[in-house]
Amino acid sequence: MTCVNSLVNIAVFGIVGAIMMAALLGLLLVLSGSSRGASPRSRTAFGVASVVLLVALPTLTAVATLAGGAGFWAAFATATCVVALMCAVNVVMLPAVARRQSSGGGQSALSSFRLSLPVLAVLLLVCVVLGLLGSSVAALIAPA
Repeated sequence: MTCVNSLVNIAVFGIVGAIMMAALLGLLLVLSGSSRGASPRSRTAFGVASVVLLVALPTLTAVATLAGGAGFWAAFATATCVVALMCAVNVVMLPAVARRQSSGGGQSALSSFRLSLPVLAVLLLVCVVLGLLGSSVAALIAPA
């Protein structure tokens, strides 16, 4: 039963996180496409919101998994899967961001970005680290 509970947690929190991440990126694209562009303050706010999402949702997933009777490693796996889903949305939306940035007149670093095996390995490492962070925080705050 714990396996089904973990899959439900991954689906619910992963889909919610992916939708929220896509919404944040979409809003940033709209702001950057306006006549005056996105200000550094708004870019910082979007970055902070993204980091909060990438930490809070895996932590909530791990708390729900631990509350369902699973152990730390199951909570770690579910938190990592949720982060991976959220990062996948970022990777899928990256070409749209690169096109928008390069159409603004200046060449951006994103326009020369190519998804390769080392980039995917670093992304996987980031997902594992964020999953470990979320499950560790969840282990500290979850009811025993």
